[in-house]
Amino acid sequence: MKQFLLSIIFIFLSGILFPGFTGGKKELPGIAERQVEIKSIKSVKDWQKERSMVILAMQEAMGKLPERSKKNDFDLIVTDSVSRGDHYRLTVNFLAADNERVYAYLYLPLITVPGQKFPAMLALHGTGPLGKKYTDGETTKPNRAYAKELAQRGYVVIAPDYPSMGEAANHNFETDRYESGTMKGIFNHIRCVDLLQSLACVDTAKIGVIGHSLGGHNAIFTGAFDKRLKVVVSSCGWTLMDYYDIGEAAITKYGHRLGPWAQDRYMPLLRTKFNLDPQKIPFDFDGVIAAIAPRYFFSNSPVGDSNFDVNGVKEGIVRITEIYRLFKAKDHLRVIYPDAAHDFPPEAREEAYRFIDQALRRKN
Repeated sequence: MKQFLLSIIFIFLSGILFPGFTGGKKELPGIAERQVEIKSIKSVKDWQKERSMVILAMQEAMGKLPERSKKNDFDLIVTDSVSRGDHYRLTVNFLAADNERVYAYLYLPLITVPGQKFPAMLALHGTGPLGKKYTDGETTKPNRAYAKELAQRGYVVIAPDYPSMGEAANHNFETDRYESGTMKGIFNHIRCVDLLQSLACVDTAKIGVIGHSLGGHNAIFTGAFDKRLKVVVSSCGWTLMDYYDIGEAAITKYGHRLGPWAQDRYMPLLRTKFNLDPQKIPFDFDGVIAAIAPRYFFSNSPVGDSNFDVNGVKEGIVRITEIYRLFKAKDHLRVIYPDAAHDFPPEAREEAYRFIDQALRRKN
């Protein structure tokens, strides 16, 4: 039976698509000032010009997004499989680039109709040594099993380990080719979308991303870079930089209020290049989220989140709404403010899932 399950993956691997995403070709400008004030944007045409600057500004802080190989050779390896009645959970690893493997759970629904296609989701975990296991509910942390829950709702789901966590715990940021762990994560996540699009059971036009905390802001970052992601769900993943403050621990452990962002696993250039000065950091979350417009964006922003101050969310969302209004897509933007701490409560997840359904299961 196990050999049968392990072989199932090959049924789905065909019809590989390689979208024309060629990030990283342009030389980055020397951006000294923060990104343009959104309130000065008066038209979609104006915003499209500034959006390209936001993407470049992100790379000023994260390093350049590498180009992807023209070959779609994933060298996919399945190391384990579990049958759960309505879906299979495969433990896999695959090549993101030469000598760079991504470790992930891949959830495949039971196919009852030949040729059936499903919407798909990229599920990104929060900070913690167990990595992808959080999104499967295999830990004592509640309210994190969104990969498993989406699979139960009939989505194909891929849940990768972030570098330095889970099966990628031994990742060495000093010797890899990236200027930040954040950019390494973004590249891995884009390659996960490539893998999803290579699966014959995936509706390639209906793919989204969801994440909590670390996964929440990486969902935003990946969504800004990769337009194939039609819906982005961020739980406890952002506030404006002026509002980010985890308290005395940031000073004690990292030497600055914004120090946690400058760890090797995140964006060390914020310290070495921008001196952790929020007036010099070339991007902020309102611009990055606006770069997702007019695609669907959902934020779970609890009022008691001690990492991502809800006041920064409320201020930022006003400016983000202006961009969605330009696109006549205000209904594609939703923020909820549950009475909770840094968490993704059941009611919030259910609302997020309904939002994903609206974005990916709607009839064209």
